[in-house]
Amino acid sequence: MPPKRSGATRTNGTSRPKKKLLLNAFDMFTPSHLAFGQWANPRDRSKDKRRDLTYWTDLARTLEKGSFVGYFLADTYGPYDVLEGSAAPAIRTGAQWPMADPIIPISAMASVTKHLNFAATTSTSYEQPYVVAKRFATLDHLTGGRFGWNIVTSWKPAASKAVGLSYVDHDKRYDNADEYLRILYKLWEGSWADDALKEDARNRIYSDPSRIRTIKHEGKWSVDAPFLVDPSPQRTPVLFQAGTSAAGVKFGSTHAEAIFVAGLSPHVVAPRVKAIREGAAAAGRDPQSVKIFAMITPIIGKDEEDAERKHREALEYASEEGGLSQWCASTGIDVSKFDPDHLLTEQDLPLGQWQRLQQSSAYNLQYSGDDLPPLTVRNLGKLVAIGGTGAMPKGSPSQVADIFEQWIDIADIDGFNIAYVVSPGSFEDVTELLAPELRRRGLLDDPISENAPVLTYRERIYGEGQKGLRTDHPGYKYKYDTYEKTVAQEAAVKKGANGAKKRDSPLDEVDHTGDIKRNGGRKKRRTRK
Repeated sequence: MPPKRSGATRTNGTSRPKKKLLLNAFDMFTPSHLAFGQWANPRDRSKDKRRDLTYWTDLARTLEKGSFVGYFLADTYGPYDVLEGSAAPAIRTGAQWPMADPIIPISAMASVTKHLNFAATTSTSYEQPYVVAKRFATLDHLTGGRFGWNIVTSWKPAASKAVGLSYVDHDKRYDNADEYLRILYKLWEGSWADDALKEDARNRIYSDPSRIRTIKHEGKWSVDAPFLVDPSPQRTPVLFQAGTSAAGVKFGSTHAEAIFVAGLSPHVVAPRVKAIREGAAAAGRDPQSVKIFAMITPIIGKDEEDAERKHREALEYASEEGGLSQWCASTGIDVSKFDPDHLLTEQDLPLGQWQRLQQSSAYNLQYSGDDLPPLTVRNLGKLVAIGGTGAMPKGSPSQVADIFEQWIDIADIDGFNIAYVVSPGSFEDVTELLAPELRRRGLLDDPISENAPVLTYRERIYGEGQKGLRTDHPGYKYKYDTYEKTVAQEAAVKKGANGAKKRDSPLDEVDHTGDIKRNGGRKKRRTRK
């Protein structure tokens, strides 16, 4: 029997939350996203993604009929090459390999839907900000404001090798990303006044040059140009972020409108969510305005027996090798060096290396609750083969809804990025089996009728009328009318910081965990108590 994941029943006894869940379908332009090996399952269409545009348009129609707010696409560069010291296991099993560009299908999907939103992953480490700003403003126009960006900084050394750039350490990536976002705010929010676009055929004036500002920025990146694209429905797309390290939490609490988290148990995720909300409050934002989406891969049957049948079928095709190839790359641990019954702990994390990678994948090693089996190599392989480092509840609609409520109660999340075992079948199960049960419990809105007004992605999250950034979001102050004041304040802060650096010569350096390294000395490894 495979090890169980987070509990099958609600146990904490709290009252049902009143907030409505936000559901995104979670996918990747690859044959095996988080259900490794299922490309061989006859019921799965994932291997058709790069060959057949109708995969995308059919799926878009399916998702719009359900209760999905958005379709969330992950992405990466380069192979997973840590397991066995090679990319061969990932390539052989099709573990997120091959992978095509997730931006390309969005326009086609948008053309056959009115209410489905789209979020795509793009790194701040590999492209110029101006290029990304232009691409995303275009998508926001073509989708009618139904676009969001999942901001990542790219943790994988193989990705840096693939694009021919030097690898940047973890915390520095987030420092760079902060500057990157502020450049984009300048372009999206500060370059064009609301009345700059005239389209005045009588006077032959398309846009008013006096109302379009040239953006000047000097830093890691340089910009000296007005923004090419006129303001889109949202101006700034909805900002997702995936990263729950200390640096990631600080960045997300500042910039993200929605944060994507993952863990095998809600108890793994809960402290991260708490830190995010506290960070948002410290940044002057409403903590509840940052919407938290947890990754989950439910197996839903008409009843418990039907769910068990679907799970048995999935196990026939599941690739533990594929799942482990992804997990090993994200933590830096090559589990092929261990006995299958070796209990994985923080002590197995490569000192000085894993902190540079995907730290959220290592958090499961810090948890030893009774809702998870001991994380031996053997058990880990079974767990990550279906669902990766997220929860995989299975059961009847009522049983799975209980687990969804557990996550809300324990981890204070706002929604889920729902991954699939087979596509589109798993998404159809959410629509036809789970969604009615969630509605019965008051946890999910009714599906949007075809003739309902078209809302932007941000309006679907925050409510009708909130097309642009909230006033407590840092990007808001870059709007055209307040831009000059904001830039002047930034310059003053930067000048003061540079002066302080010249005056100070610190002996102590604080690393991302909060531990102090004296005079460049090596910090002792902490053991789990």
